[in-house]
Amino acid sequence: MNTPHVVVVMGVAGTGKTTIGPLLAARLGVPYAEGDDFHPPANIAKMSAGTPLTDEDRWPWLDAIGEWADRRAGLGGVVSCSALKRSYRDRLRAAAPGLVFVHLAGDRALIEDRMSHRQGHFMPTALLDSQFATLQPLQEDEAGVVVDVTGSPEEITGRAAQALTDLP
Repeated sequence: MNTPHVVVVMGVAGTGKTTIGPLLAARLGVPYAEGDDFHPPANIAKMSAGTPLTDEDRWPWLDAIGEWADRRAGLGGVVSCSALKRSYRDRLRAAAPGLVFVHLAGDRALIEDRMSHRQGHFMPTALLDSQFATLQPLQEDEAGVVVDVTGSPEEITGRAAQALTDLP
């Protein structure tokens, strides 16, 4: 990538957004923002209780991420955000045109296994089915790449960085 893009590392819970995001940011030499930090407390409480968020719950969260991304325009940055629906990605792009998405994708069994081993995260494994049901993969007209989540974090990050380099 010749100019510093703002990259959204997206995917269902458990794909490694919080792990890959900082590694990718370090590799690209740009700041990282944890998407979960943009959630209002009410969203965290709902998810912790095993209740999926509604679109109405998500709009303020997406708007806050979009504002951060817009402030990073021309400077570069990486932010994690599930961005599961096209409408969510459209909302992010409305706030920060030029966003590029890295969709971390993988087998449900692998992702569930990884989620079951995480410590101290508010998202329960029980919500994984709702995440997959909501997921709308990147479309051809969306700037972004799909990166498989098998392998080590370093291998995944390497594939993501290479895929971003290969973007037009």
